[in-house]
Amino acid sequence: MSRLNVPAPEDVPAGAQRILDNVGTQLGFVPNMFKTIASNPTVLEVVTTLQGTLSRVLDAKTRNSIALAVSQANDCSYCLAIHTHVATKFSGMSGDDIELGRVGSSVDPKRAAAARFAQRVVDSRGQVSDAELAGVRGAGYTDPQILAIVALAVQFLLTNFINNVNQTDLDIPAIGSVDTVVAQ
Repeated sequence: MSRLNVPAPEDVPAGAQRILDNVGTQLGFVPNMFKTIASNPTVLEVVTTLQGTLSRVLDAKTRNSIALAVSQANDCSYCLAIHTHVATKFSGMSGDDIELGRVGSSVDPKRAAAARFAQRVVDSRGQVSDAELAGVRGAGYTDPQILAIVALAVQFLLTNFINNVNQTDLDIPAIGSVDTVVAQ
């Protein structure tokens, strides 16, 4: 059961309600995470603005692979479920690729490097090694793209932390566990 209060629809401020309406239009429903965050319109605006802005970096499948890798690293069951839904419905990612994304990999070697690097950024709290940085560069990522990977990791950390603190009620199908060890 969620630990933070979700405002009643009539108690959501007008500005926050507009944001929730936009989220609903984009996703086909308003996820519980956004309903909860609506209790603080400023935080809701920050989260949705960050998501909207960072939706312009890298391609959708890479962003989704990073989302899955970071959410798995943070053991955020809500985020894993919503990112699995989004990756399947909006990005056409296969079940295999989604499972690989969760362990910092992908069916695409370049995308795998981004997911693995994002997971290392999270696991090391940004203290990645020279070899890890060289690895993502060696996969073909430029420094501006590496900055995008880091920014996306931080975006997903934010929502992971919100949902882990809240223990947000799932409003989409739960996902199963995955073996978190992948051969490199």
